[in-house]
Amino acid sequence: QVQLVESGGGLVQPGGSLKLSCTASGNIFSINSMGWYRQAPGKGRELVALITSSRTESYGDSVKGRFTISRNSAKDTVYLETNSLKLEDTAVYYCYVQTRSFEAYWGQGTQVTVSP
Repeated sequence: QVQLVESGGGLVQPGGSLKLSCTASGNIFSINSMGWYRQAPGKGRELVALITSSRTESYGDSVKGRFTISRNSAKDTVYLETNSLKLEDTAVYYCYVQTRSFEAYWGQGTQVTVSP
C-alpha cells in the first residue's frame, strides 16, 4: 500500500503560478512512476504530467511549456510547478503513483482555482 498526501493548491489569478507537492509513504520502494492528473467540473480526469523512476517526463498537451514536474526520491515527493496559469487550468489536481507491479494509487486531490 502507498499513501499520498498533496499540498499547494489554492486560488491564483490568470498568469500566476502555484507549486503542488505530493509525498508518498508506505511501500515506497515499489514506486515506479509518480505524477499528476486533474479533473475539471463536468469533465473526465486527464493527464497533467508523469515522471518515471529514471526521470523520464511526459506532459499533457494543454500544459506543455507551462508546467514542470520534478521528483525528489530522498523525500519520496513529486512536485508540479505550474506557470502562466489559465482559467481552464481550474480543476482538482490528483497525485498519482504507479508501482512496479502496475498498482495505481491516488491522492485525495487538491483544488486549483484560476480566477481574476
